Amino acid sequence: MRIATRGSALALTQARWVAERLGGAELVEASSDGEPGDKSRFVRGVERALLAGEAEVGVHSAKDLPSEMPEGLEIAGVPEREDPADVWIGVGGSLDEVPEGARVGTASLRRRAQLLATRPDLRVEELHGNVDTRLRKLAEGELDGIVLAAAGLRRLGRESEIGFALPSEQMCPAAGQGALALQVRSGQAEAGDAAAAVNDLKAMRELTAERTVVALLQATCNTPLGVHAQVSGEALEIEAFVGLPDGSEWIRDRLEGRAEEPSLAGAELTQRLLGAGARELLDRAEEQA
Repeated sequence: MRIATRGSALALTQARWVAERLGGAELVEASSDGEPGDKSRFVRGVERALLAGEAEVGVHSAKDLPSEMPEGLEIAGVPEREDPADVWIGVGGSLDEVPEGARVGTASLRRRAQLLATRPDLRVEELHGNVDTRLRKLAEGELDGIVLAAAGLRRLGRESEIGFALPSEQMCPAAGQGALALQVRSGQAEAGDAAAAVNDLKAMRELTAERTVVALLQATCNTPLGVHAQVSGEALEIEAFVGLPDGSEWIRDRLEGRAEEPSLAGAELTQRLLGAGARELLDRAEEQA
């Protein structure tokens, strides 16, 4: 079995983790060089390797995977999910304790919108690069704090860097955050069966509910949208945040559905968001962005 993955430290760590659970596999580094666009270009490199037959399974950070996939590819498995929370690294023991006017680094409009919705005094600055690059800029004093995904830090063995976790009421995670998506070519039984063997039903249901909201709202990587589903027994609770990048307006909502009907729960939440004006808000967010 060959696994297609990006070549970053985090992507390789995630792919090795999957390979162990598949009983061993060869890693194939897929290049995203020359790919235009936002972070979805990283996804396209792996998908191209799958479609070209260079690998049987593609490993993605589920939050990077667009709701629409190329024809001939499908998600065949979602392993057990890591912590989906966003975390703060820097000064302060909670968001309330962060000094007034602190400089915060993030490239995410979702994070920017929610930080400013809670703390409009913060100075949110563009911060790109891998985990090491972002941590280095913080250590060098360019920023007072940064916001990252707990999952990436844990997988890289860097969780000791975490200052505090941001509760979902303040920072609703990105759809799919903390989850890995195993992608295969449609009709490839052996690869599909291998991916399904490591599937975690709870994680798959949560991801399905979250991706339903993203798809129905026609959201992109640049949309200030947070969606988080959590399955507990037979129940599935799903919450969402939609806002403007400057934090001046936002909508939050949550509902409880049935765990066995994740798509329905996602669709119901989307209808409530649209009824509250989410479409207009997202259109204005696109203009601001």
